[in-house]
Amino acid sequence: MADTPTLRERARSAARAEIAATAVRLFAEHGFEATTVDQIAAAVGISRRSFFHYFGSKEDVVLGDTDALGETVRAALEARPPEESAWTAIREAFKELRRRAGSEKEQLILAGIHDQAPSLRARHLEKHLRWQELLAPEIQRRLGLPPSPDPDPRALAFVAAALACLDAAVDAWYRSGGTDDIERLFTDAVATLRD
Repeated sequence: MADTPTLRERARSAARAEIAATAVRLFAEHGFEATTVDQIAAAVGISRRSFFHYFGSKEDVVLGDTDALGETVRAALEARPPEESAWTAIREAFKELRRRAGSEKEQLILAGIHDQAPSLRARHLEKHLRWQELLAPEIQRRLGLPPSPDPDPRALAFVAAALACLDAAVDAWYRSGGTDDIERLFTDAVATLRD
């Protein structure tokens, strides 16, 4: 029973979900850049200060808790069978992101918002840099590179390439209106790099 969320945790999660849903609706209606935190807070019926109790910025509404998501991917990567190749392991670990995402319709809306907002793209690149550092040690091990206090540049490059393949797959999936197979798109992107 230790994993059962408390009433407070459930209430916080519900409030966070309501704020996010309202924000995404406003972003879709008015554009990300044109929508302010004050507008989101007013639409939900909370103060600006309360908004920041749940989200660090309006970018976080779209990108999610990038540190927590990165930890989720890291844990999934480390849980993969030890004999699995680095490419297979990271592909399977990335699937955890889809499992934690909302409905396909919500994902398409978020991908569209992300596609239109330069500030989101900048934050997305920051996320990639943090995730490179986070995922590189396990990739380094899977590549058979010797352990080192700082991540090996080859492992960092590997993770950067895998994230670029993921971004390319998500972008192509969004442009297809969600009809293309995102896993196939990722696999094709990786295959191009490996050839």
